[in-house]
Amino acid sequence: MRRMAGLSMAAGFLSLAVTIPAFAADSTGIVVTAAWSRITPIATIPAVVYLTVTDSGAPDQLTAAATPIAQTASLHQSHLVNGLMVMDPVTDLPVSSGHPLMLSPDGYHIMLEGLSHSLTVGETFPLTLTFAHAGPVKVTVTVQPMTYMPPAPIGAPAMSGMKM
Repeated sequence: MRRMAGLSMAAGFLSLAVTIPAFAADSTGIVVTAAWSRITPIATIPAVVYLTVTDSGAPDQLTAAATPIAQTASLHQSHLVNGLMVMDPVTDLPVSSGHPLMLSPDGYHIMLEGLSHSLTVGETFPLTLTFAHAGPVKVTVTVQPMTYMPPAPIGAPAMSGMKM
């Protein structure tokens, strides 16, 4: 009976570890959560990183990103033009207290080009985000299946970013 109770407790702690989103925080109030990317079948296809940045301090700007698994990492915005999804580079993204910056499939994202290898499900890799005032913040990105869609943020309806 004790063994079963011990196994149950271990399973409970393990499930917490799996369901708590990874995050990075620094002393300036910048917190980065839920950093993820999708698999890439081959290394010549760019990867895209999505995440959420919250700020409890002074306003800031996300100005750059870098990772050892890609030659370049750049900030982009996706938007519809004449019914087609296009991507444009952006120089920085504003981060302000009380207004999370969400990098998502239908908006801002980080484009990784010149990958050192194709990305596989469950793989993790480091990403350094650079903020104008907070400086560098290191995060860990988790690679998800091609069909992965993140859960809706707390308080937002499911599929709130979808345009139907």
